[in-house]
Amino acid sequence: MRKVRAILLGAGARGALAYAPYARKYPHELEIAAVAEPWRERREAFAAEHSIPAEYVFADWEEVFRKPKFADAVIICTQDRMHFAPTMRALELGYDVLLEKPMSPDPAECLRMERAAAHYGRKLTICHVLRCTPFWSELHATIASGAIGDVVSLQLSENVGYFHIAHSFVRGKWRSSEQSSPMILAKSCHDTDLIAWLVGEECVRVSSYGSLFHFREGNAPEGAPMRCTDGCPHEAKCAFSASRFYLGEGKDWALHFTDATDNGSILQALREGPYGRCVYRCDNDVVDHQVVAMEFANGATAVFSMSGFTHDCSRHVHIMGTKGEIRGCMEERKFTIYDFATQRQNEVRVHATEEGHGGGDEALIRSFIRELAGDPDVSSLTAAQISVQSHLIAFAAERSRLQNGEAVALSGMREEFKALLQADLRQGT
Repeated sequence: MRKVRAILLGAGARGALAYAPYARKYPHELEIAAVAEPWRERREAFAAEHSIPAEYVFADWEEVFRKPKFADAVIICTQDRMHFAPTMRALELGYDVLLEKPMSPDPAECLRMERAAAHYGRKLTICHVLRCTPFWSELHATIASGAIGDVVSLQLSENVGYFHIAHSFVRGKWRSSEQSSPMILAKSCHDTDLIAWLVGEECVRVSSYGSLFHFREGNAPEGAPMRCTDGCPHEAKCAFSASRFYLGEGKDWALHFTDATDNGSILQALREGPYGRCVYRCDNDVVDHQVVAMEFANGATAVFSMSGFTHDCSRHVHIMGTKGEIRGCMEERKFTIYDFATQRQNEVRVHATEEGHGGGDEALIRSFIRELAGDPDVSSLTAAQISVQSHLIAFAAERSRLQNGEAVALSGMREEFKALLQADLRQGT
């Protein structure tokens, strides 16, 4: 296979740590030809690591596209509301695109990107990396084999973890629906995608409940200051103390807001930046728990539950079929198949690395690269036209949640979003 040359837009946690390392590990398959990253220290460190010439190191993604096309693909790992513009420009210039999820918080933008990929004849792959993990791949193959008959109902639980939610969705970049995306899209479009894939039918109706239950001003303990670094009297007993976490067991998480690793620099960043704030005194508005009920075209149903109030970050699944059932846990790398007729149980253990989403990050970029390189045995599991359904489920869930759980028909949403798309096209926006 020929080597693929790619441009990275956004050298943060996903771009620099999840996808780009593939080029260091398999330099005969992937080369990072350029990088665009506004954070100078990250930009320079990434360029040095990948030996990128200075003329291909950019502070802004728009600078990249002022040059004639000089690579095969663009890997876009900017923030959620910065996905649309660079994706559309890359497709227009003839690049294939690997786009971090979610596609966009705007349904019309999702449809426009899908349409643009088809119009320009380019590949647009969305980073639903869980489809590529050994655990979910094997589970999907088991269902496809007919081992449990037809899927009747499915339950999937995502345990976000008490400090992950505080870090990313209370203090962090995904704390606001307006600034990023609703929680069901930003965090859980992985899960809506998995459910649609495993059930294998079109989702027709969705209802949802959820709220910002805990991380609110009214739940702040008496005397709690604005920042954990301001001498909080409750620090010793607070599970969400930024000082104790980022200077202790969660020190690696501090790399999300400072490139320095010494305690003095981390402490300074906590005193000045958003990650040092009391979790009850932030400007967050996304939910900290949510449930979603789904109905599919053949009558099958699914329930998804997301909660930030768990000790670990894990996913548990229970799939009930006409001939048997499956129960499993992604982090334990195993699932059990129960056969109704024989009453036998068969435990399936899968091999997976400790790296990025149980090996899904590397597997997804390998699939993308080999598809671009012309491997006839590889086709995208997460092309834009596939990913749009999981996004529509998430959009419908959020609308239902905001309407007190009222059921939302996806057919109506599709028509509504298509109308918005046509209006945008007529206006030339």
